[in-house]
Amino acid sequence: LGNLAGFDPATDAVPVKDMIALDRWALRRASALHEEVVTAYREYQFHLVYQKVHGFCVVELGGCYLDVLKDRLYTTPPKSHARRSAQTAMYHIAEAMVRWLAPVLSFTAEEIWSHLPGRREGSVFHSIWHVLPQVPADRIDWDALLALRGDVARELERLREAGEIGSPLAAEVEIAVPASEQAKYSALGEELRFFFITSAARVVVDASVSVATVRVKATSAPKCVRCWHRREDVGHDASHPELCGRCVVNVAGAGEERRYA
Repeated sequence: LGNLAGFDPATDAVPVKDMIALDRWALRRASALHEEVVTAYREYQFHLVYQKVHGFCVVELGGCYLDVLKDRLYTTPPKSHARRSAQTAMYHIAEAMVRWLAPVLSFTAEEIWSHLPGRREGSVFHSIWHVLPQVPADRIDWDALLALRGDVARELERLREAGEIGSPLAAEVEIAVPASEQAKYSALGEELRFFFITSAARVVVDASVSVATVRVKATSAPKCVRCWHRREDVGHDASHPELCGRCVVNVAGAGEERRYA
């Protein structure tokens, strides 16, 4: 909830069509879960409510979305589109989740309710289900990218255990793919590194592979003291000798542009 500080849903919410792709994905997953939760309550299948909400929190949110989101929330300007898009998705998910939880975690839900931004009734029990925005499907194959993210994480852990890196941001990733799959795995463009939480990531066509193949290695690029990414452009701006290029833009400029992650 701390990341919603200063967010006013009446004035700061980003329209769905303008949201960053990963934020739209999170809202689609929340909308699908909402239908399942409502059905489970109507059928008195309370154990399914617990299982489904817990799984969503652990897998989609904690295991991916919120993990990726930290960089954008912590490094982009407070009023930037990139941050507001993230806050919009988080706001809608929080509004839906507090209602999912209210019948089984009443006191916790009431406490959450009291800290959510925007005007509201005095109690979560005076409200009705939150209406999540309708988010159309996009061209990105998120299932494929999520599976690939798991493969990357396993390779990064292998490097960490070998003592070659201390964290994923000390690594760079190359994804070798057959030409037929290049578009699918290149959908996030330069922002693929944010999705993997590595300092660099690229997709290359390799005729010798039949499926996407992960190659990781430690990077020798200097470390930005602000975002901790290791980038070759650290120190290129004399006014900010310890910052990478995007952090200079975020600190002294209009803020970096994000479209996907």
